[in-house]
Amino acid sequence: MPTVLIVDDEQHIRLLIEQTLEELEDEGVELQTASDGEMALDVVRNHHPELVFLDVMMPKLNGFEVCRAIKGDLGLAATTVVMLTAKGQAYDREQGLAAGADRYVTKPFDPDELLEIAREALGLAGAGAGAGAV
Repeated sequence: MPTVLIVDDEQHIRLLIEQTLEELEDEGVELQTASDGEMALDVVRNHHPELVFLDVMMPKLNGFEVCRAIKGDLGLAATTVVMLTAKGQAYDREQGLAAGADRYVTKPFDPDELLEIAREALGLAGAGAGAGAV
């Protein structure tokens, strides 16, 4: 079963992303959430998600550190990591991509874009993309 991990320290953002992606559950995708970097790495170790939506500014470990761990230390280079953050400066984007992120999306985000990114990363048909989103 493909797994998507949503990591953000703000509960309302996690919930919004979860609601945006919940139609994927009908296609056999499992949604997991984490509220900080350490919890995220625990979920990654236990569930090996195919896709991670990852905030940058979080307690314990920031998103850059978590991304480096996923792509390097944990040997999960095939996991798609999408940095999802309010930090939209070119420097921040470069830092995210240098940490191994596959995509860098700034907040506020378009729910339809997140659903499209998820479908693409999980190899799901694009049919219905955006339908039923928040």
